[in-house]
Amino acid sequence: MTRTEQLNRRTGVEGKRRGRWLALSVLVLAVLLIAVDATVLGLATPSLSEDLQPSGTQLLWIGDIYSFVIAGLLVSMGSLGDRIGRKKLLLLGATAFGAVSVLNAYATSPEMMIVARALLGVAGATLMPSTLALIRNIFHDPRERSLAIGIWGATASAGAAVGPVVGGALLQHFWWGSVFLINLPVMAVLVVVGVKLLPESKNPVAGPWDLFSVVLSLTGVIGVVYAVKEVATHGPTWGVAAAAVIGAGCLYAFVRRQFTLASPLLDMRLFKHRGFSGAVLADLLTVFGLSGLVFFLSQFLQLVQGRDPLEAGLAELPAAVGAVATGLVAGRYARRYSVRGIVAGGMAASGLALGALTLIHQESGYPLLGAALLVVGLGAGFSFTVTADVILSSVPKEQAGSASAVSETAYELGAALGIALLGSIVTGVYQSFTAPDSVPAPLADAAHESLGGAVEAARALDPQTAHAMVGAAQDAFVDGLRLASGVGAAVLLATAVAAWFLLRGQKLQDGIEH
Repeated sequence: MTRTEQLNRRTGVEGKRRGRWLALSVLVLAVLLIAVDATVLGLATPSLSEDLQPSGTQLLWIGDIYSFVIAGLLVSMGSLGDRIGRKKLLLLGATAFGAVSVLNAYATSPEMMIVARALLGVAGATLMPSTLALIRNIFHDPRERSLAIGIWGATASAGAAVGPVVGGALLQHFWWGSVFLINLPVMAVLVVVGVKLLPESKNPVAGPWDLFSVVLSLTGVIGVVYAVKEVATHGPTWGVAAAAVIGAGCLYAFVRRQFTLASPLLDMRLFKHRGFSGAVLADLLTVFGLSGLVFFLSQFLQLVQGRDPLEAGLAELPAAVGAVATGLVAGRYARRYSVRGIVAGGMAASGLALGALTLIHQESGYPLLGAALLVVGLGAGFSFTVTADVILSSVPKEQAGSASAVSETAYELGAALGIALLGSIVTGVYQSFTAPDSVPAPLADAAHESLGGAVEAARALDPQTAHAMVGAAQDAFVDGLRLASGVGAAVLLATAVAAWFLLRGQKLQDGIEH
């Protein structure tokens, strides 16, 4: 080989390597888009509650309808990306996500907000599976892929940190709808740059997209999660029982149908791999344990401790800092020590930190909360990064979209169930507080709907009565938050034990794939 040929070959290899990391920079923008949106909603909830005046049930729907819809569609969208092209689906989804963000920003009623969040879930379902699947197909060296997944996860955590800070700054000067408009510049950069930098990839033998399976998946997930949510909030009814039966029946039919299709929407044989199944279950239960805390923490910081939105956003930074720090090194430590040790250890640390939050009260100093959030982030960074790596490395790259979708479905389903069940615990305990006898019935009813409703209703009362009612409401909210933190801690610690056994012998790949 001549010197010129060697130089050209070396330049080509370096260009490809540089191209991979430039492509990753585009993919993490999509992750940033979703992470910022999710955390901004929690921060905007108090202002949104005062403006739109949703009931307690409507407020929970605003919080979790996005997760319901996205969980129901992730498998379908991951499979669609395998068929039509992951780049194409990602760019279409990003465009739709930006457009629907405008609808969220200008919602004028709780019902409109719920519909807008649902549409955002449809768009969001196209993004996360596409990003992970493209990483699986761009990075063939497992060690490089582990680092790429770490960066992917760290960006999600950074987005979770940037969201509250940027959102808090916006809420200081603008109305709550402005927090959704920050999606637009990120979306614009993603689409414009992604067209040039992202390589297209798809499964060349994926077969047709089965629409009936899509309907079964969506109906099944929404039916089951709705039933769980309603039982937790209002108790069992015939309507809830019907939703549960329909949802479970659709999911059963979905699974049976996948076994009969030549080109299934989801290859159920993936679950025969113990590492794959264990990682998926670990993700679902970990997010379940953490989601209730994330959803109600901003309300605690603002409506109980009296922090302004920007201060509340800064107060939540330690969790993101911890997750970024451990996410970048998780793959290296999993290879040096063990996969199950890193995953189970991370979950146990997060569980113990949540347990510490059962000690909080209205006057708790920030050191307790900040330290707990830092440990939660450290543990989550380890466990989520390694489980994502296990899931992607367990399947052929042609099925990366479906595998990524399963991973994200577990994440979103865990979030939806966590907000529904743990959120219902907070709401149930909160609604048990007793308003002063002098409070008119309509105001007392509004106060019992949500803590934001109590603060708003108190404005129509004399100062002494208002102080007494808000104080009782805040105490009840903190009692509910402590109980939910305890339940979440128990779930995480139990999941850590399960992960220790399910991930036994699991290792991350080392050799370069061809």
